[in-house]
Amino acid sequence: MKAFVLDRYQKQASLRLADMPTPELREDEVLVEVHAAGVNLLDAKIRSGEFKLLLPYRLPIILGHDVAGVVVKVGARVRQFKPGDEVYARADDFRIGTFAEFVPVKEASLALKPKGLTMEEAASIPLVGLTAWQALVEKAGLKKGQKVFIQAGSGGVGTFAIQLAKHLGASVATTTSAANAALVKRLGADVVVDYRTQDFETVLQGYDVVLNSQDGKTLGKSLRVLKSGGRLISISGPPDPEFGKEIAAPGFVKLVMRLLSSGIRRRARGRGVGYSFLFMKANGVQLQQITRLIEDGAIRPVIDKVFPFSSTNEALAHVESGRAKGKVVIKIK
Repeated sequence: MKAFVLDRYQKQASLRLADMPTPELREDEVLVEVHAAGVNLLDAKIRSGEFKLLLPYRLPIILGHDVAGVVVKVGARVRQFKPGDEVYARADDFRIGTFAEFVPVKEASLALKPKGLTMEEAASIPLVGLTAWQALVEKAGLKKGQKVFIQAGSGGVGTFAIQLAKHLGASVATTTSAANAALVKRLGADVVVDYRTQDFETVLQGYDVVLNSQDGKTLGKSLRVLKSGGRLISISGPPDPEFGKEIAAPGFVKLVMRLLSSGIRRRARGRGVGYSFLFMKANGVQLQQITRLIEDGAIRPVIDKVFPFSSTNEALAHVESGRAKGKVVIKIK
């Protein structure tokens, strides 16, 4: 099969188009013929080696976490899916590789593609949808009437998280540029802060939840917009000891996580708020719940641009530029 391969960790390295063997299928997996693949900042971070401690991949590897396609083969223990099913998923850690013609996905991580969505639209959903769900529903328990601040509202996670928070009945604030203000308002943002001319710390106060996706300076400022008892959830780090336990990290990695997050955890305690790091996990059951929201019209995909398979490196560069509004997708079939 054709695939885009990472040979060595390096910032802005080009992936190599190669002929690779079709992956061997395990008993609990489904082989998906990839029709479209979402592109995420996570792919660029893995390429540059930023996640070597958390995800010690053996190179070369095929990148790509989001897939929409058709089941072509099922493992011996698979019961929920059959060849011909149109499906979508966030590929499993250590089995990623959606920048290819075929990818194996665990049955437990897969869901039927939402009715009414194209393959490209479906491929834009899994990673950002599950990130928003696990942050706002699972970790924060966001409730009707609460206030949530979602950073970078016009990005992939932001465009989905705003819609999900609105569906849950929360009041939503976000940051974006003036050029994207109308977009995030359409998605449901109640308060829009222009990050180029305003400081969100002076505009927002008394928030129940902050979803942080930016740098360390922004993380520190985010503490100050939360009310006592609020929750700061970061998808951009630093990892905390709880996350180290979740992934059963080796002792020295747990120690590194404890040290990296000690400052923000101490400041959070001092303000009476909680801090947690989220590295989203593949989850087919949650994806089924997201499917229902999409089919009910509560959430719609936001796609910035669709690239042909041959332009996978250009798609990755576009995501890394930070200019995309919503998701970037690669059309493979």
